Amino acid sequence: MSEQQHPSPTTSGTARAAGWADGPLLGFDTETTGVDPRSDRLVTAALVARGPRRADDGRDQEVLTWLADPGVEIPAVAAAVHGISTERARAEGRPVEEVLEEVASRLAAAMAAGTPVVAFNGSYDLTLMESELARHGLPTLRERLGRELGPVLDPLVLDRKVDRYRKGKRRLGDMCAVYGVVVDEALHTAEVDVAATLDVLEAILRAHPEVARLDADELVAFQAAAHRDWAVSFNDFLRRKGRPADVETAWPLPEGL
Repeated sequence: MSEQQHPSPTTSGTARAAGWADGPLLGFDTETTGVDPRSDRLVTAALVARGPRRADDGRDQEVLTWLADPGVEIPAVAAAVHGISTERARAEGRPVEEVLEEVASRLAAAMAAGTPVVAFNGSYDLTLMESELARHGLPTLRERLGRELGPVLDPLVLDRKVDRYRKGKRRLGDMCAVYGVVVDEALHTAEVDVAATLDVLEAILRAHPEVARLDADELVAFQAAAHRDWAVSFNDFLRRKGRPADVETAWPLPEGL
């Protein structure tokens, strides 16, 4: 695990909101061996902890990163995305069980304290974590909490709801451009993705302050309903195109996990 501490950039003119929007946030991202979160293996993880908003509108920030040896070959197509080869993971990575335990402990502690966990397309990362924890005989996040996951914030889900008719793709890089978020490095390094995700969230809250007025429980229900509406509509589109309509409608975890 590596660690960095530094202030996050300040943003002038931020719309103030009570409660969680000005409180601490924990950004989360993973890089893995593929695109199926139920069967993929963890390669890297990053957590970016941002403290409560200061009087100057900035936040203190702590960055934690992990490199794991997933115990399996990393396909070349996955390595091309995140830059971690099987050889590097085996040489430099820690046992995946240790990494999973450390990451899960921090995620569960944040949720238990009411700190929102922020992840772009977070259903992927959270499904991956639950699957990997169970695979390695470790307590899942839900077992650690004794309840369902939350609070969780997903800028992708929020953006689809608050700006549903905007045309174009909604990848993280696309949304950085839409919301004026400047990224200094190439996306697909987990810690860079997390910082960008947190910045996009803050930009969404400035553009749509009504979201920040929801409390933590309302936020989860709001996003679950928003994702369900989007998934049903997208599945209808896929059927009309003669393609498999298999987009999961539940959020943040799939049915049956």
